[in-house]
Amino acid sequence: MPLQPTARVSLVDQAIEAITRLLAAGEWPVGHRIPPEPELASSLGVSRSTVREAVRALAHVGVLDVRRGDGTFVVATTEVEAMLRRQAGRLAPGHLLEVRQSLDVRAAALAAERRTQADLDALDRLAAERRHAVAAGDRVGFVDADVAFHVAIVAATHNPLLIELYGGLAAAIRASIDAPVDDDEVLAEVYDPEHEAVLAAIRACDVLGAAAAATVLLDHLAPG
Repeated sequence: MPLQPTARVSLVDQAIEAITRLLAAGEWPVGHRIPPEPELASSLGVSRSTVREAVRALAHVGVLDVRRGDGTFVVATTEVEAMLRRQAGRLAPGHLLEVRQSLDVRAAALAAERRTQADLDALDRLAAERRHAVAAGDRVGFVDADVAFHVAIVAATHNPLLIELYGGLAAAIRASIDAPVDDDEVLAEVYDPEHEAVLAAIRACDVLGAAAAATVLLDHLAPG
């Protein structure tokens, strides 16, 4: 059988791949502006027109947002995340919770199996930040820490695809958590014990216990 010629990768494709790698590595987090066209072209070793086409392609799939006169900003770090962010915005709260019940429970079990000391340190820090925010009546700080806590559990699975999928839902999860609660005591009562139970099971490498604790937590969040 004759060999097929190897397809040449265009400079635009190379630039897209390079920018994507930088995004995945956290060079420019979501919400940040990427370098201007001349600087980006110089650092990538390609022409400005090549960078322009690469940025246009990434904007088309929802990874970047080009704002005239203001620059180009990161909307998502991958195409999968960009797609999930778009879809998550259309989900009803109940549907989002059903998805979380699939992802969070499995993530807690995997985290209990695979977590490192660095993962535990991050979870301890975020749990403390959440408790401090509740005590201070800081709703924004509480939501920030709570979302970051769940993301950190998923990170402790060390499963790149699961991390990417969950990252795409993070904005919708944040919106679902950021529901008005007037009584700070209710806030602490609803969220703290269940989260602490999940963390304790992960710390103990209790796979079944972590899954059970995550199930209780999400059931508690279900309406009705």
